[in-house]
Amino acid sequence: MTTRLQAGDTAPDFTLTDDAGQKVTLSEQQGKVIVYFYPAAMTPGCTKQACDFSDSIDRLQSEGYTVLGISPDKPEKLAKFREKDGLTITLLSDPDKEVLTQWGAFGEKKLYGKVVQGVIRSTFVVEDGTVTLAQYNVKATGHVAKLRKDLGLD
Repeated sequence: MTTRLQAGDTAPDFTLTDDAGQKVTLSEQQGKVIVYFYPAAMTPGCTKQACDFSDSIDRLQSEGYTVLGISPDKPEKLAKFREKDGLTITLLSDPDKEVLTQWGAFGEKKLYGKVVQGVIRSTFVVEDGTVTLAQYNVKATGHVAKLRKDLGLD
């Protein structure tokens, strides 16, 4: 069983490569950071979620939030994902699933009635290195609107 993070936990720091080949480190981000984990770029649910975050980025940034989306996809695929869907959020690659595992976002999950190992769609808010919100098994559709409400932005 994967250990899950909770509000109040120290956020595990990481450095991952983005879709442009640049290194991004969590602890170097300014303000509040929304870190979300998704299974695969260019799939229907993940595209919906990424587009919803992109559509909300102006509102989120105006309140001091940065958004980091993390999947096991390679940077090249993330670049195609960004271009195809006009995404405006930071997309990070974790092909070895090390960060996914540290954050409890990789492990057993149910998929079409079967138990499989995979990415657990999850979202976290981090402020000053501390997890202030942890949500696991979120739904792709409607999640960003719910998150905005949970953060008092709507």
